[in-house]
Amino acid sequence: MEPSPDLTEDALIGGAVRLLQPRKGFRAGTDSVLLGAVLANEKPKGEALEFGCGAGGALFVAATHLQGWQFTGIEQDAAYLKLAEQNAALNGLQHRITLREGALPKAIEDQENRYDLVFSNPPYFAKGTTVDPGLGKDAAYIERVSLDDWLKGMLFAAKPRAPVVLIHRAANLAKILARLDRQAGDITVMPIRPHPGAPANRVLVRGRKGLRSGEVKVLAGLDVYDCKGGPHSERAKAAMMGDALKWA
Repeated sequence: MEPSPDLTEDALIGGAVRLLQPRKGFRAGTDSVLLGAVLANEKPKGEALEFGCGAGGALFVAATHLQGWQFTGIEQDAAYLKLAEQNAALNGLQHRITLREGALPKAIEDQENRYDLVFSNPPYFAKGTTVDPGLGKDAAYIERVSLDDWLKGMLFAAKPRAPVVLIHRAANLAKILARLDRQAGDITVMPIRPHPGAPANRVLVRGRKGLRSGEVKVLAGLDVYDCKGGPHSERAKAAMMGDALKWA
């Protein structure tokens, strides 16, 4: 059946994930795939939570990589949550994914120390710090709660010693580390650059709840493209086609 004219059906990680998403508004892409791909390095079994799952881009990529895991996705936008439910059925993942409508902090007030893994692609901008991101994109790109409160929520829901993993703007790395340094340890940062020689514009960050604060490991990172305007780098292309993205 053809999707609605307002939707597209897209293929992620070499077609292993099919995703209905709005033609206009927030659309899952490289950031969602890289977040899902880096989670492939986690242990074989467990329970995972994603805050702000949207239509399910990162969620379904992660679930495809981590076949032994159960997942919960929380989304505050009812329209995106409905799409996530459709996408769970489209990908045959209803038995491993629970979807809930809710916003922080209320959505997790009964979830303290619950999950073996918590991950997220939080909204990238504080209100009033950027121009209008475009039709239908406000909820995805503009914070309704602060990044610090979002991180506190992730850490609240994680079990002691469990990893929290997120992708975010490199410009907000200091804010991310300030919170993680208070409540987590074993922190690793992977810079993501558009191409060699360019400044990183994204970071993947992983920490483990409750571990003693220590040195932050900053990796060499990932170049998404071989050169400006060129093709995907081999490593990025492999992740986009369904390989795990190693922390390197």
